[in-house]
Amino acid sequence: MTATQLGQAPAARTGDRIVLLDVLRGVAILGTLGTNIWIFTDPGGTLGFLTRVIEAPFASVASAVETGLRFLANGKFLGLLTILFGVGLEIQWASARRRGQRWPGWYLWRASLLFLEGLLHFVLVFEFDILMGYAATAMIAAFLVARATAGRWMIGAAVTHLALVAAGTLALATADASDGEQGPSGIELYAEGSYLDQVLFRLRHILPLRLEAVFVIPLSVFLFLLGARLHRAGAFGADERGRLLRRRLLLVGACAFPLNAATAYSGNLTLVLVDRYLLPPLVALGYLGLAGLVLDHRHRLGWLSRRLAAVGRMALSCYVLQNILASALCYGWGLGLAAILADRRPWWTILAWAAISALLLVVSDLWLRRFRQGPLEAAWRWAYQLPQRRAR
Repeated sequence: MTATQLGQAPAARTGDRIVLLDVLRGVAILGTLGTNIWIFTDPGGTLGFLTRVIEAPFASVASAVETGLRFLANGKFLGLLTILFGVGLEIQWASARRRGQRWPGWYLWRASLLFLEGLLHFVLVFEFDILMGYAATAMIAAFLVARATAGRWMIGAAVTHLALVAAGTLALATADASDGEQGPSGIELYAEGSYLDQVLFRLRHILPLRLEAVFVIPLSVFLFLLGARLHRAGAFGADERGRLLRRRLLLVGACAFPLNAATAYSGNLTLVLVDRYLLPPLVALGYLGLAGLVLDHRHRLGWLSRRLAAVGRMALSCYVLQNILASALCYGWGLGLAAILADRRPWWTILAWAAISALLLVVSDLWLRRFRQGPLEAAWRWAYQLPQRRAR
């Protein structure tokens, strides 16, 4: 295949980048917003979202639509993004090996910077930050990815995760359901409180608010190592092997999809852990395969694909920016639309997601026409290289 053909193939490389990976990152970033937007548009914010009694999925058209849209995003894009972080880990390890550099070496500094970025994002922007968890997972997976026993560690991580989900599901099944019958809360904090009130709330409750990030570490380690193995096996290549592997991933997701739909529409809160942490990673593999299949049938990147790739190249900046925009749009210290339009859910929630996503697609494309990297990526790269330059 010639360089020209490679440049035309959406799943192939352009320069030192794999276009399919950039598109998948863009899809995952906008998909995480598709999950988080339901939190932002709840009048009680995070507290309201966690304590709100979910209406029966088929009680009305609005509840059926909300359940369906939340099902399509819940846990899937988080799983997809975790797999892609694992692909990045594999690329970094392969690069260090080619250069004869020690491993994990400076990669741990990369992970430390990501943890700091996540901590700032958690305190200043959003309770459900994912960067801190990814950083902690990266520090663990960095020591495993190059080991001959990585496959055993994957199995161990998967078994540990299954045990945690089973234990949590059993606890939910035996819990007193009457304790959860609460109305929305957090109105004073999110709809009426100041920005400083929210920052102080996150600082005071950092441990309980970070429990999910700790709970999913075994799953994240498994998905990191899975992403590394998929890349090593050629699942993101533009050749026939890559297409075959992507079709197999699509089949895995297609099998898990109806099972996950059943848990989502069951209205059974006992299955919440299965619905978010067990089946979605399998569906995420299907999303990966589906995106690859779509690009495999295109000779050139279209308007949307190019801009999704731009969002993917600016993944860190777009992830933080979308949460800042949603906060300013929904919370009381901003426009306060979550409380004003509380009776317009899920329709205005869909509109909010679409508007923020469209803005990110356009802005990221325009930014990369002028600059090589996103603003946070550039700052992060400078901080990463600074101690290396001093060491040299």
